[in-house]
Amino acid sequence: MNKMASSDFCINVHDHGKVVDVKKQRVRCNYCEKEMSGFSHLKYHLGGVCGDVIPCEKVSEDVKKLFRNKLQERGGRLCKEVRDLSHQGLLQKRNGYPNKNVAKKMRWQSSESSGSESGEYDANTYFKSEDDLFEPAILHSERIVSESDVTGDSKEESLSEKNKKCVGRFFFETGIDFKVVNSPSFQRMISDIHSPGHTKYKIPSCQELKGWILKDEVKEMQEYVKKIRQSWADTGCSILLDGWIDEKGRNLVSFIVDCTQGPIYLYSSDISASVNDVSTLLRLLEKVIVEVGVENVVQIISFSTIGWVAAVGREVMDRWKTVFWTVNASHCIELMLDKIAMMGEIRGTLEKAKTISKFIHGSATLLNLLRDYTDGHDLLKPTKMRSAMPFVTLENIISEKENLKAMFTSSEWNNSTWSSRAEGKRVVELVGDHSFWKGAGMVVKIALPLVRVVCLINGDDKPQMGYIYETMDQVKETIKEECNSKKSQYMPFWKVIDEIWDEHLHSPLHAAGYFFNPSIFYSTEFHSDSEVTFGLLSCMVRMNQNQPAQDKILQQLDAYRHSKGAFGEGSTVHQRTRLPPTMWWSRYGRQYPELQQFATRILSQTCVGASKYKLNRSLAEKLLTKGRDCIEQQQLSDLTFVHYNLQLRQQHSQLSTVNYDIVADEMDGTDEWIGDITPEMGFQNGDSAWKELESFNGAVPVNGERPSTQVKEELR
Repeated sequence: MNKMASSDFCINVHDHGKVVDVKKQRVRCNYCEKEMSGFSHLKYHLGGVCGDVIPCEKVSEDVKKLFRNKLQERGGRLCKEVRDLSHQGLLQKRNGYPNKNVAKKMRWQSSESSGSESGEYDANTYFKSEDDLFEPAILHSERIVSESDVTGDSKEESLSEKNKKCVGRFFFETGIDFKVVNSPSFQRMISDIHSPGHTKYKIPSCQELKGWILKDEVKEMQEYVKKIRQSWADTGCSILLDGWIDEKGRNLVSFIVDCTQGPIYLYSSDISASVNDVSTLLRLLEKVIVEVGVENVVQIISFSTIGWVAAVGREVMDRWKTVFWTVNASHCIELMLDKIAMMGEIRGTLEKAKTISKFIHGSATLLNLLRDYTDGHDLLKPTKMRSAMPFVTLENIISEKENLKAMFTSSEWNNSTWSSRAEGKRVVELVGDHSFWKGAGMVVKIALPLVRVVCLINGDDKPQMGYIYETMDQVKETIKEECNSKKSQYMPFWKVIDEIWDEHLHSPLHAAGYFFNPSIFYSTEFHSDSEVTFGLLSCMVRMNQNQPAQDKILQQLDAYRHSKGAFGEGSTVHQRTRLPPTMWWSRYGRQYPELQQFATRILSQTCVGASKYKLNRSLAEKLLTKGRDCIEQQQLSDLTFVHYNLQLRQQHSQLSTVNYDIVADEMDGTDEWIGDITPEMGFQNGDSAWKELESFNGAVPVNGERPSTQVKEELR
């Protein structure tokens, strides 16, 4: 097993060829540029093994030897076949296909046959592991030998290891305690899911999870991280700071590096002893910057505007002339929402909505009555951003306006003890107050454009650096329109936005990204003011310290401005609004390499900080707690590295397929919009406990009529 693992990590076939057609599973050799079907064929091609492929004539002897050895290790008894096939005197001709029926179906007598009652296995899906992506078509001679000869302990051991590594990855990614593997319920669950009544699935022990399985996962993750790092030289990257104070009062910070290929976790540090020492904190940042490569770092994104990061931020741009210091755009929008929520009339409207919410959600009886009228929906909308919750909840309350009115005029309500109490009457008065609903509609119209920006910048797999500048301008224009262009109404909100934009959010990178976004730059909406010009020049000077490079960029900018050369060709013009900015520059900016690289490095950056990934901080807190021996500490360090990078890789892969939803799965039980649970008053015409049970079972209310679902009123 160890020998195989060693070989797998010594050489990776994906580094010696590239995919040219995903659908047809065609790959191309990096040495001779011949194309073939799948990476498995490429291994034989590079190893000089004749048969289904022609050996590569341009690959070095060292690489050829490594692949030949790897093929020998992989096959067990197959190694003899490899040696025979790779004999120099062997004619280079393709083997004939084996018997059609043999190739199509093979007998598979192990636990892998759980998907088929007959135990037959489709040869076309053989070797579908992560390492063999695009490798369904391997040599038929290997397929036959490996399936007919390698049927004893070696095959069973290989399958057992694969199964255990799958279970291990589940534990590493979720952060579940390893001791769960000893749970009888967990073991029964895995066994039943795998193959009820068939071969027992081998679950790894705690020691295996901490030992060889974790080591293998670390090696695989190091390879993944290595590939991400290789992209930094072209696109640049951003260092994201994730800081917090834990329950022990410690100041902790994690470092994440983000780029277009995906984010990676570096490590975490306890800065409690140096939180007020700017020099020590700068040395810590210097360590991170050096590890990433100062030539690769475009910006550092802070998680806050106060505390130690505020002091450090002022020093960073002076010490590292090529690096920008910015603040997480999501955090800045959160500050805007907080300030808007505290404004006079806005605050009053939110307090009234909170009164309704606390009254209903503070009683199980009333909450169940509400659900009868709203198809099971609550008024509260928990959100991933704390500051957005009041506004998203208010929007939901408005959508349930007619259902709330129906509830508070129903016989169930009128017959309840709640209807005669002061707080009940107050809520009924609010629900019937036209001015409350009018004010609520205006509050939502003012705040929701900012909430939508959060969804936009957090939910796209493409960097938003080319859009944030224009997006914030559009937010202001939307607010102006909702206020009927009355300056006295919209200017207070503009002032809040501009204050935080000018002091914290805005970066020269945003202005330069706005300039280099072709879908905006060539539109009639583009407006180049002094802020945009200064941002562009600032980026050019800081990111290109070489004067000749600056001169070339200035010369090439003229072609971009006036659509000259490649920038004015038909396909280039047509694709301005169709392609993401980075892809557009990659495809059409080659005639101007200095300008292309400059624009690409800017447009490839994120404007969102570590909060986008919502990593569970508990493992980092545990890692930074003293009291272990060196072996245990190293195991925990490895686990932390694997856990966070698995989480980040998974989240990044989902960005293009799953729309970002600001609504969270759970509500904070201490939220002030819930209120204290009040003693159950009950209904005068029935016991409250039975009433609650009826609502859960879907029983018809006591009056025999089920409330109709009201059409949700749109905002006017």
